[in-house]
Amino acid sequence: MDLSKSLQQYFDDLSSNAPTPGGGNVAALCGALSSSLGAMVCGLTIGKKKYAEVEAEMIEVKTKLESFQKEFFELGQKDNAAFDKVMNAFRLPKETDAEKEVRSKAIEDATLGAAAVPEVVMKKAKEILPLLKTIIEKGNRNSLSDAGVAAALVATASKGAYLNVLINCSSLSNQTIAQEVKKRADIVLDETCAESNRLLDKVFTAIQPQ
Repeated sequence: MDLSKSLQQYFDDLSSNAPTPGGGNVAALCGALSSSLGAMVCGLTIGKKKYAEVEAEMIEVKTKLESFQKEFFELGQKDNAAFDKVMNAFRLPKETDAEKEVRSKAIEDATLGAAAVPEVVMKKAKEILPLLKTIIEKGNRNSLSDAGVAAALVATASKGAYLNVLINCSSLSNQTIAQEVKKRADIVLDETCAESNRLLDKVFTAIQPQ
């Protein structure tokens, strides 16, 4: 996502008929939102006398989450660029057999690249789960709902990215490679959603009215 634009401009672009930003970009945004919420909970824990014993750990977790936030922003931009590369490949000339061959290879390479970006989004979403687990277990109890939203957004980021992996893999001519990519993504999705659900269950249990 282009951080030089206003949030309103981003949503205007998102709701327009322009192909980017699209679902892959939004998946990355969900990862950034999750990281940001997690960092917020850390910030609301740091400096509180009640949580002095975990302050050093919260500072470390906050720093890591802020780093993930930046990575998700970059992945959003890469998702846009990858889609543009696919579209440019389709615009290549196809008058001669040689041109058709070049065009087909360019489309295949670009499509594989477009599948690779959301696969990284899925990987990064999974990687922030241990950090969210820490803030859910040790962070400010008054911010548990915020931490829960962060955990829910991780699953959304992973599912959204997975959809983009699938649609690009379905367009590949080499279905052997496509199945390899899908198999990796399947594993990450299952593990991410399972852990996200476990964390949400912890939050639901902790904030139930008595």
